Order: sequence, then C-alpha cells, then structure tokens
Amino acid sequence: MKRYFFLILFISLYSVTAQEKKIDSIAKWKIHGYFSFIFNQSSFTNWSSGGQNTVAGNINVNYDLNYKNDNLNWDSRVISGYGLSYLNGNGSRKTNDRFEFNSLLGLKINEIWFFSSFVNFKTQYTKGYDYNVIPKKPVSAFLSPAYLSFGPGILWKKTDNMNLNIAPASARFTFVNDFFSGRFGVKEGSNTSFSLGFSLAGYFKFLIMENIEMENNIAIYSDYLSKPQNIDLDYQINLRFKINKNIKTHLTLHTIIDDNASSRIQFRQLFGLGLTYSFHQKTAY
Repeated sequence: MKRYFFLILFISLYSVTAQEKKIDSIAKWKIHGYFSFIFNQSSFTNWSSGGQNTVAGNINVNYDLNYKNDNLNWDSRVISGYGLSYLNGNGSRKTNDRFEFNSLLGLKINEIWFFSSFVNFKTQYTKGYDYNVIPKKPVSAFLSPAYLSFGPGILWKKTDNMNLNIAPASARFTFVNDFFSGRFGVKEGSNTSFSLGFSLAGYFKFLIMENIEMENNIAIYSDYLSKPQNIDLDYQINLRFKINKNIKTHLTLHTIIDDNASSRIQFRQLFGLGLTYSFHQKTAY
C-alpha cells in the first residue's frame, strides 16, 4: 500500500514541478469571493391547525483563485458553509457543515486540454448527531472524517465556469479520531485508511435564463483496492434567483452516495432568502 502512495506522490510532485518551470514572467490572477447568508423563519400564535416556531440560518463563504499564463492554469477553490436551525421544543440542530479545499494545476496541451495534478481536502467543523435515537448519538466530528485526495490526470477546461478533471490513479486518505475508529472505511483500531482509485470532478456554472444562475459541483470516486463497483458520488446543485444585486433566493440540492459513511443515499435540501455579497479582482504582474 505504501508503494502506491509514494508512486502517486512522486508523479504528482513531478508533474507540479515540471509545470511550474513553464511559468512565464507575466502572470494573470483572477480572484472571486462570495458570501451569503440564507434565512428561514416561521412562527405560529394560537394557530388552530398547529405548528412549531422555527428559525434557521445558513452562512456560505466561497473563494476562487484562478491563475493563467500561456502554458499554465491553476485553479484553487475554498467552499465553506455552516447552518443551524432552532425548532421550538427541540433546541438547535445543525443543518449544514462543510469545509472543502480544491487545487487543480494544469499544463496546456491545447486550448481546452491540460495535463493536471489535483489536491482535494474536505471535512466539517463541529460534531454531528443522529437525533433519531435517544440519547442522541454522535456520527461525526471535526476532522472525523476528513478526506485528502491527490493525483495526476487530464483536465478539460472550456472556461473558469466549465471544467472536468479525470484522474485514473488518485490516492485518497481517510482520517478519523479514536472514537470513530472502525467507521468511514477505516479499520477498527486505526485512524487512517488508504485507497487508490479513479476520480472524476466537474464544475459547471451557467445562466438558465436572465437572473437565474445554476451551479453544479460533482465528484465521483471508485476505489480499485476495495469494492470498485461501489462508486462514491457527491453532487450539489445551487440555484440562485436574483432579486437585486445583494438579495437572492437560494435553492440547494445535495446528494451523497458513500457506503463507507452510510448504507443509504444521503440527501440535503435548502431553500431560503439570502443576502449576498461578491467581489471580483484581476491582477497581472
């Protein structure tokens, strides 16, 4: 297993080093920051058909950095989100918890194809619980699980908003603390597991019509070393309906298939009115 790790690491580092040697003296950076706060609320007073007061808030912070020159393309993205809801009588519960970092380096073959190296890291900030059992049962925690993936591949990139990376020899590490040892594909008594597999990651953002934007993030992984037929899927759709410059209605649909985390399909949906702030910056030097 270790030789697979060192082989993938060597190939990735060699690819990155070779690509860095191609950097010209003139570089171009594009920076895009995105912040949103989504709010949902319902209240009932003497409502004959019943109902419970609820308040929910969700914060999302995304940060994109894109670097280009004649031969090199380097995209980095931070995706971060946290949400809580308060249901009268049941207290507060987590509705969203995500931190993900992606970095993708490409050496140009032609206008839309690149040799690539990628790094992906994702985890969550706080503990998560299963509220269907009493007392509530912890099901996740900070860095438990945490996933680190990297490897060489080939990138198709038409624009900053349309790309697809194919990495047929990707290394992935899963990390857990002692409490979660034996879960998320990590063997009992261990805190890490290693896998080698096929990775496909895509990002597509476009306008459906005026003032309606659709963003798609998709990641697929198959582990050659353990049950390659069980394909992991992480697919998130974000629909944004623009009311004005800083106010948008948001709809998020998020599906996860991962038999190491759950035997069932995971699904999350969020809809609400949001305050949004974004900025763009271009730098050439």
